[in-house]
Amino acid sequence: MAVADTARASGDNAVHGPGPEALGVPTCPECRLAAGAIRATVGDRRDIAAVVAAGGSTNAGVVDDLAGCADAAEELNARLVAADHLFELDADLLRIATELEGHPDNVAASLLGGFVVCADGEAVRLEAPDGLEAILVVPEEAVRTKIAREALPAEVPLFDAVANVAHGALLMLGLARGDFDLVARGLHDRLHQDRRAHLFPKSIEVVRRARETGALGATISGAGPTVLVWSRYEQTGAVVDRLRQLTDGWARVMRTPFESAGADVRSL
Repeated sequence: MAVADTARASGDNAVHGPGPEALGVPTCPECRLAAGAIRATVGDRRDIAAVVAAGGSTNAGVVDDLAGCADAAEELNARLVAADHLFELDADLLRIATELEGHPDNVAASLLGGFVVCADGEAVRLEAPDGLEAILVVPEEAVRTKIAREALPAEVPLFDAVANVAHGALLMLGLARGDFDLVARGLHDRLHQDRRAHLFPKSIEVVRRARETGALGATISGAGPTVLVWSRYEQTGAVVDRLRQLTDGWARVMRTPFESAGADVRSL
């Protein structure tokens, strides 16, 4: 790998809406990692996890397109593709990333690009339809993932579980067909958003009022409090303006494309 080569991975959003721990999509900003951050001497270069761990501190060589928005999953993927390319390992990067991260939805979309459905330890990829765009509402105050997870019960009513399966199916069918009416119907959740509403009430208010801004709808991203707003391309500018008015003083609003390209190594 030449010194000028750079590994990149887009930020990921767990589309928690109807598919907690199962649906994901990468959005900008992205993490870029210089080759020098991975170039290290380890006992066995076939052990890609060891190579990645030897790459230096968590911030070594990382450049965020938007400060504060890069996360552990995208940096992990950038390190993995850099190590795999540098040492010509041809490793199963999704399996390794899932083992290191703990669950696949956070890493699969960033690694593979496009929408992904994670099940049985594997990820199935689906290209984002033309004309669909994402907007991120990022609150200034964070919520710890551990606290968000503790807010969920160990068991849920069967009716709620069935509703989420149905809406998750509508969402994926809408994405596959490019049918935005189905996408809008598929964004509803009965498993986690209302049960976590007390942790980020302002974010939940954005989710509930998203249609008023002209968007297709909105979902809590991952464990929150970031909101992923779904929009038709031609409506996005107006939606962004209305969201900025709605969130003035407590959150950033960022127009971000759904990223089709997965993590890779490029010569810059």
